[in-house]
Amino acid sequence: MAVPGEFLNIGSQVSCITCLGQRLQGEVAAFDYQSRMLTLKCPSSSGKPNQNDVLLINLHYVKDVEIITERTETPPPLASLNVNKLASRARTEKEEKLSQAYAISAGVSLEGQQLFQTIHKTIKECKWQEKNIIVMEEVIITPPYQAENCKGKDGSALSHVRKIVEKHFRDLENQKSVQRSQAQQTQKDTALSS
Repeated sequence: MAVPGEFLNIGSQVSCITCLGQRLQGEVAAFDYQSRMLTLKCPSSSGKPNQNDVLLINLHYVKDVEIITERTETPPPLASLNVNKLASRARTEKEEKLSQAYAISAGVSLEGQQLFQTIHKTIKECKWQEKNIIVMEEVIITPPYQAENCKGKDGSALSHVRKIVEKHFRDLENQKSVQRSQAQQTQKDTALSS
């Protein structure tokens, strides 16, 4: 693997070919000579103009690196990071993963775990208590986690949670019917081609 000049400047445009023959091209966002790691910023694969893809490339698995345009001036300073926001996001992610792990270890059904995730997207104040889902400390959903298993003081919280549960299972049923019709169509297509 040849790296021109054995270093790459931040902001330079480069193109490389992986050992699998894939051509990657973008702007150098970072380069570590010692570990031979290159970070490229590329246009978003989703096509959104205000976003970028970031590729981490191990140069040990690259056949060739070509500098398209070299940047020689000092790169602009890095944007500052909101460390408190990052720590909060990490804490939230950790709590969610621990909640998932608890549900699995408690023997909660897959349907219960999926319902919990659906509710948690709308109402963050949601937790497990053994196999029961507790929402806003007001509503308890017991297995098998249907709308009729929602218990609590009559009011807007109970009504809202029941609507979420009903919609969740309606959406699941719609998904299953679409999958069934696709499977049936595939069977028909296979039978016709035989």
